[in-house]
Amino acid sequence: MESTARRNIDFSSVVVRFFGYGFISLFALCCLLPFVLIVSSSFTTEKAIMDYGFSLWPKEFSTFAYELVFQNPRLVIGSYVVTLILTVVGTALGLFIVAMTGYALQRQDFLYRNKISFYIYFTTLFSGGLVPFYLLVTKYMQLQDNYLAVLLPGLLSPFLIIMMKSFTRSIPHEITESAKMDGAGDFTIFIKLILPMSTPALATIGLFIALGYWNEWYHAMLFLSSNMEYRPLQLFLYNVINSAEYVRNSAAASNVPPQDIPLESMKMATAIVATGPVILFYPFVQRYFIKGITIGAVKG
Repeated sequence: MESTARRNIDFSSVVVRFFGYGFISLFALCCLLPFVLIVSSSFTTEKAIMDYGFSLWPKEFSTFAYELVFQNPRLVIGSYVVTLILTVVGTALGLFIVAMTGYALQRQDFLYRNKISFYIYFTTLFSGGLVPFYLLVTKYMQLQDNYLAVLLPGLLSPFLIIMMKSFTRSIPHEITESAKMDGAGDFTIFIKLILPMSTPALATIGLFIALGYWNEWYHAMLFLSSNMEYRPLQLFLYNVINSAEYVRNSAAASNVPPQDIPLESMKMATAIVATGPVILFYPFVQRYFIKGITIGAVKG
């Protein structure tokens, strides 16, 4: 009787695993296909895209789109360097500030933690608007044509502060109390105890901040003028697409065949250029990212 029940349980688990893994594999394939489509389209001629549409394999292989994107390698490399510096510096500073803020707001001995938490949460519902923000950065902070205008706005995020606060709340308060009894100060406790125990949350928050800086183009468009030689990568690629679209519209007015200007394949090529480093970096923080999201959502 017992062996029969055990065989039924084993068969049920096999069936569940089969359908579960099958569903996950199908879902992963659905997520992978759009990326394969982008890669394939970036190596396809504009004529083939216009005649046959987008396909998972290039109908007519061509690297012309990448040749146009990398027509001036110095600007591309300079944009990569600017974006990389902004991402590394902004992620390090933003991660440290967000971690300190989230830890302070969950401390029971911090008198004004609830009021400050409300002010931070309030900014997720209402903002001052674009005009006051623009005047603040350009007129009062004097950051026009300064990379700090791109760096500073991304250092703090109410959502990330709330996430860090929720995570550090799960750390036992007795650890802090025992460290105080041993003579450790608040900053020592934060550096030597709280940060090492918050690795999943730090990896998750760091990934969010890094992606924000890597994909940044809006603040750069607002505060960095066109006379600056090197601007963030996303803004550079955005201008490349706009230039190609302008040339194509001008060519259409002059009865030039549109397939001579690879606008659609250039869009795909710029997507590969922009997302390639992120795709290579993400697997290293994936396990921390999933764990941080789960733990941060328990007491949110």
